[in-house]
Amino acid sequence: MRFDKHITSACLDRRIEGKGTVQRPPNFYAGNVFEKAPFDECHASTIAEARKGEFLVAFFAGTKEGNKDVAIWLSRGDGASWEPPEKIAWDEEAPCWNPVLFKDSEGKVHLFYKVGFSPESWSGTHMFSRNDGIDWSEPLRMPAGLVGPAKNKPITMSNGEVICGSSVESYKAWACWVEIFRWQKWEDWRSWKKFGPIYYEGVMEGVIQPSIIELEKGRLRAFMRSTKTIGRICVADSSDYGRTWSGATATSLPNPDSGIDAVKLRSGSVAIAYNDSTDARTPLSLSASKDGGETWRKVLDLEAELAEFSYPSIIESSDGSVHVVYTWKRKRIKHAVLDSNLVDGSF
Repeated sequence: MRFDKHITSACLDRRIEGKGTVQRPPNFYAGNVFEKAPFDECHASTIAEARKGEFLVAFFAGTKEGNKDVAIWLSRGDGASWEPPEKIAWDEEAPCWNPVLFKDSEGKVHLFYKVGFSPESWSGTHMFSRNDGIDWSEPLRMPAGLVGPAKNKPITMSNGEVICGSSVESYKAWACWVEIFRWQKWEDWRSWKKFGPIYYEGVMEGVIQPSIIELEKGRLRAFMRSTKTIGRICVADSSDYGRTWSGATATSLPNPDSGIDAVKLRSGSVAIAYNDSTDARTPLSLSASKDGGETWRKVLDLEAELAEFSYPSIIESSDGSVHVVYTWKRKRIKHAVLDSNLVDGSF
């Protein structure tokens, strides 16, 4: 998305009512993906660039999270305007959860999502598109034990493998895992490899929903959501393309048991979207690191009103813009975009 003058002057969102004023930097845009929709609630959005300058945003929506009518919906747009959302995936017997979009190196757009009545019992499901999200394959249920990415986008590592940040939420026991495969063999479930667990020592309900970046060849870092017992975003590290992992440790960034997402920018900086609180899903903030996540500096608050703003998904697009989509009060999906130079310029 280019930051033309007519966009930044007409669409710039500079003020949040309630908790205070949020000062927006230049070249910042924020707006709703849709204004009206045929559902009561929506949540857990994900964004991918289908082709240069064209984006897909998926989310789950229905009468209420966990109800049987909750399905996966998709909107398409250029970042400034969006087509009305359409329902693309559903199950007649159970609700859908946590869609994740990802475009592979061969040009296919993949959609992972979960089906079931709770995270303890859901099953992973997969669809793909060969024409940038216009038409989709029939849903394919993944075998038990594999669920694909729990919330955040997979990444293609420098060795050509794809790694998904997965997690399991059992009765009073949480842990993160990774699932690794090659796109050329993604339909051969036996070729998938699962490694873990990654957990926080001494806290059984500890960490879930990892967001993974590759700091350098083979050296990975996973950023994880934690429970309020820990109250911090946690990290774990791997030096062998995700085969073995350190234990989870707490960072300086707070977390109120809510989803996060991180991305490594082409500049080498790491940007992370998260709730800057230990007890509320507000404010929704963006911070950046130039040392791989060892130290952080806040870039801005995306939202600061006393309401729910949560479950961000973040990418860097082909033109160097940073895009974030997130839940806005469970009624809308909001999209924000800023130049990646602004992220680096926060230092």
